[in-house]
Amino acid sequence: MADIKWTIGTSGIGLAVALSLAPQCAMAQVAQSADQDDGNAIIVTAQRRAELSRDVPISITSISGDQLATSGANQLSDISNVTPALRFDSAATFVQPTIRGVGTAVTTSGGGANVGIYVDGFYSPNSLAADFQLMSLRSVQVLKGPQGTLFGRNTTGGAILLTTAEPSSTPTGEMKVSYGRFNAIALQGYSTFGVVENVAMDIEGMFRRGDGFVRNITTGSKKDGAYSNWALRTGIKADISDSVSLLLRYTHSDNDDPTLMNTNIYVGDDIGGAGTNLPASLYATRPNEVATSGPSLFRFNGDVIQATLKADLGFADLASYTQYRDEKSLIVEDMDHTAANIFLLHIPVVSKTVSQEFLLTSKPGGSLQWTAGLFYFRNKDTWSPRVGTPTPGNPLASILYGGSGTNSKTYAAFVDATYQISPQLFLTAGARYSHDVVGDPYYVAPFSGVRTYVPELKGDKVTPRVVLRFKPSEESSVYASFTKGYKSGILDVGGNTGNRVKPEDINAYELGYKFQDRRLSFDLSAYYYDYKNLQVSLFRGVPPSAAILNAATSEIYGLEGQVAYQLGDHFQFNAGAAYTHGRYKEFGEAPVYTRCTLPACAAQGVSFTVVPTALKNVDMQRTPEFTGNIGARYTTDLAGGEIALSGNLYYTSSIRLGQGRFGCQSRPSRSSVFARTMMRRMTAVMATFFAFPAFTSC
Repeated sequence: MADIKWTIGTSGIGLAVALSLAPQCAMAQVAQSADQDDGNAIIVTAQRRAELSRDVPISITSISGDQLATSGANQLSDISNVTPALRFDSAATFVQPTIRGVGTAVTTSGGGANVGIYVDGFYSPNSLAADFQLMSLRSVQVLKGPQGTLFGRNTTGGAILLTTAEPSSTPTGEMKVSYGRFNAIALQGYSTFGVVENVAMDIEGMFRRGDGFVRNITTGSKKDGAYSNWALRTGIKADISDSVSLLLRYTHSDNDDPTLMNTNIYVGDDIGGAGTNLPASLYATRPNEVATSGPSLFRFNGDVIQATLKADLGFADLASYTQYRDEKSLIVEDMDHTAANIFLLHIPVVSKTVSQEFLLTSKPGGSLQWTAGLFYFRNKDTWSPRVGTPTPGNPLASILYGGSGTNSKTYAAFVDATYQISPQLFLTAGARYSHDVVGDPYYVAPFSGVRTYVPELKGDKVTPRVVLRFKPSEESSVYASFTKGYKSGILDVGGNTGNRVKPEDINAYELGYKFQDRRLSFDLSAYYYDYKNLQVSLFRGVPPSAAILNAATSEIYGLEGQVAYQLGDHFQFNAGAAYTHGRYKEFGEAPVYTRCTLPACAAQGVSFTVVPTALKNVDMQRTPEFTGNIGARYTTDLAGGEIALSGNLYYTSSIRLGQGRFGCQSRPSRSSVFARTMMRRMTAVMATFFAFPAFTSC
């Protein structure tokens, strides 16, 4: 008979009630098979097979489903509050994770992120869909450092692995209802049950809506931040035989959420005062206020179909991951973020993805453990930016401004093996060969309506990995590793040029120590990264035009640690901290933003112009020097259920989002030089796919 578990959670802004009818098994069975004597074992799949975390020579933050539920993590980006050295930033609605200073601010056709996101083994490439919420989420693993051998392209910073519940014949149900300020309502439900013998099904749904928290000082509206999001996910699993199973999944997401679009003008002393040359009555500067000529929009509609086939071949386990994604987005933004009716940008983005991976993994036990695989990936991106001024009868009135498209493909083969030299010494070696193609690339010059095709881009990469691990005791291990990663090359069709941008390369060296027994878990790592050919988006030339190019090399090193302690059966303490020193060694054409006071700038509301400048030894963007968190969790039985009380405190030092003329080489900006200016928005979004003619007079 299933157990009944209920929880009530509160926060500073609302009340949440959850009810669960489920047997509590999770990954305990895997832990038991891995180590019969370790009831609190942490099991991870960082090497594409289930292993004890202390035996995996990779820096990992592992977060269980219970920890997620009681840490206040409502969506993926919230895990940064409990993960040292991880940030989630965004360029408009393009969500971009950064780990240990390795991330990107580039958004363009065929661009890609630097941190791979995998849900149940499936790669999710679209940064417009990178921040999401799943109630059936059971664990999250954040892998630090390049993962180029086992996970491939665009994992120079690391990878985030999410595991959800699988359909089960044992009836299980969960429901969560919450209400918060600004009429924020959230409903979530999950259920799984048997259909016929050896066939089980699950279904989950999520609905969230709210009024938002911003006020438009121009129109007086308090609903510019209103959002309404819902998602439906279902799956059916068939145990075809004792050795073969098939899981089919379908997910639909529908979002209408302008939250990340509602920014305002930056005001500060970093580069000379207010963030615009327009009169103060036309712009807002307070965090909960905006001033726009019309509401900003972000709409997303996505369908995902996945098939997971697993088979026991006797000598090894085979897994096949087949995926199709069809995702459509619409971004509508008042780019000057003022009440002046200057520039309204519409960006329809269509992304279609097909991927196939075959993974062959050795059986546990024996002196040689190995993983081998084949991977195919295709992503077709189409961008069709439009500009225009909204009218009362047609808020989306616009004309075609330009556009771009790419068809990116990757073919890869990899193998990774660990050999036990002695009972205490292990050697791991692996390599991945990848062949990347950016095909059918084209751009549409502003207002021309004519597609210009450019030659396709091809590239080959080998990303090796070598690790030596020593196990002084059953509870601990020490390792030294070298890994290589890369971010695939780009054709700058978004900048109307088709310029070829080389892949980013990163060589990572790491020393680590891990310890885990029944009560205490402790990890410590030191790392050094040699990071080359960074892909950067900027304005350059006369007149200025947008461009993506390889403009920087950097050096990153740091120290990171995390500890968790189980005090008795009811109380758990955890803490983590990371020190990261990230500097651009050379930045040949750094986009230094300089105050513009020319009459032409004032007439168009333009505040800053870009001066490409050669910089050396300056802080990397999105790289806080220190991050840390401390938390505690207490659980006890109550009324036939369980009550959990928890708290978490997170701290990050200041970061730089860009380069300013004043003080940019000596210290980070207090907030960021252009974090809320029109120029920051254009660099992050517009500069990646077309030139902005309003700046030609500057």
